[in-house]
Amino acid sequence: MPRRRPTGPPDPTPSAPQQPCVLCGRPLGARVEQHHLVPKSRGGTETAPIHPICHRAIHAAIPNAALERDYADPERLRDHPEIARFIGWVRGKPPDFHAATRRRSHDEERWRQSRKHH
Repeated sequence: MPRRRPTGPPDPTPSAPQQPCVLCGRPLGARVEQHHLVPKSRGGTETAPIHPICHRAIHAAIPNAALERDYADPERLRDHPEIARFIGWVRGKPPDFHAATRRRSHDEERWRQSRKHH
């Protein structure tokens, strides 16, 4: 008696292993965003895969001009004090972890700096 072939969709082919998050180094989860190393608004085209929470942390902490000028390299980005603190906090979280990101307004930061000098 001949064997019957299984009906239904074929087995999915194994996908290539994903790169880790460019910021925190954790495995990527179901949601992946692309971070422009040089902001798109500043002519950047090169992107890197990143967790949504990591992406929000970058843009909450660093204005685009500084990203272009000083933090286009992921190594330099990880050295930023706020980002380094964030990475230490998120390091043990699962890949799809999400929490609200507190965005510090750059106007608020300028106001705080101006108050220090008075």
